[in-house]
Amino acid sequence: MESEIRNLGIVISSICYCYFASGSLPSGKWRLASLLPILCIFALIPLYTTSTFFTGVSAFFLTWLANFKLLLFAFDRGPIAATPKAKSLPIFIAMVALPFKLKSKKSQSIRKPKFLPLNLATEIPISVAILSALCSHKERFHYNNLLILYCCLLFLLVDILVGVPTLIIGATSGLDLETASDEPYLSTSVREFWGRRWNLAVNEILREAVYRPVLSAAEGKQWAAAMAVFAVSGLMHEILLWYVTRASPSWEMSMFFVVQGGFVVVELCVNWKKGNWVRRLVGWLVTVGFVVGTSFWLFFPPLIRNGVDVRLLGEFEFAVEKGREIGLSLGFDFLRKSN
Repeated sequence: MESEIRNLGIVISSICYCYFASGSLPSGKWRLASLLPILCIFALIPLYTTSTFFTGVSAFFLTWLANFKLLLFAFDRGPIAATPKAKSLPIFIAMVALPFKLKSKKSQSIRKPKFLPLNLATEIPISVAILSALCSHKERFHYNNLLILYCCLLFLLVDILVGVPTLIIGATSGLDLETASDEPYLSTSVREFWGRRWNLAVNEILREAVYRPVLSAAEGKQWAAAMAVFAVSGLMHEILLWYVTRASPSWEMSMFFVVQGGFVVVELCVNWKKGNWVRRLVGWLVTVGFVVGTSFWLFFPPLIRNGVDVRLLGEFEFAVEKGREIGLSLGFDFLRKSN
């Protein structure tokens, strides 16, 4: 835990440097040059964490998202440059370090009810229940059932990891923020799943940093821009996996995203549209089957083979035990003082 506290101090100091030093420079090569040391620091921080969970989170938040945001900021692009409130230091720090997405004017005007009542109040206890079941009975689950639970847990944990800072920043800053995801399990196409519903904060960064520049360079060829986005996403997931495992890459994670991109290109070529309810039902079945099936084939095997799931479950058990000890200690202290 000491290393995590030290890393937090380094992160805040580094972002303050970006705000005061880099932010005072004109956009372009000089601002980019001033940001290069910070990009290196954010790439090194996951190497100095003591747990699998914090390694993954720091690599996701800093090495990937924060570095991409700062690269965009170097050229006055992306969410930081587009947000007037980012001129405030606390909001600047939050926008660099945390994954959240500002609501667009279009989404601000649309308030649709959720199909499933999933929010932080329900997702956290469901996640705890699944983790507890896995800790106690993992060996009893059939492999495919285990992977289904991992799919559910991955969705819930990503929603929680992005949803908690979104809730806090939204409540304290007055910024109108998107939810972490927009019910991706309702997608009727793979393009809709990745492009409009899953992990909206990452979606926005990849659109600004990869999709639009490639689309412009490729003279409007959507298939080229889409494949570039999935190739970059696959590479970043491969890097995140390396941080967590320190094992030689098998490139299965990269292949998973390349395959997703290939299917999206097919959808673009056939101009797939929702249509009537039969077409939507077929689209939903194909989308869920394809995304879940390819995750069974390519996404989860390298995680399981390198013991990432086992280590994360062990850390969850350790955290629960420590929480129980602290709770008992506080309870005894309270009873002793009350007597």
